[in-house]
Amino acid sequence: MSPPLSDPAHPTLHRTFRLQWEDMQQSWVLLYPEGMVTLNDSAAAILQRCDGAHTLDMLIDDLQSAFGVQGIAPEVHAFVKHAFERGWLV
Repeated sequence: MSPPLSDPAHPTLHRTFRLQWEDMQQSWVLLYPEGMVTLNDSAAAILQRCDGAHTLDMLIDDLQSAFGVQGIAPEVHAFVKHAFERGWLV
């Protein structure tokens, strides 16, 4: 699957993926036609903010504020890069 043209500065979920809470799994999952990816809390928190309205810098600032941490930019950038490579984000 090749993702459409993307704007890495404003990441958003690819239209074939849906992020939702699964009671049975007791975790956030990323659903797509061929299956499901179970996410850890950090991945879910990042993907929840990938709405196309937030820039990557805004997303990082929001996460740092929400969780009372600093210096997470390298990890967030690495995850977002991974998500783009997997086709989860456009």
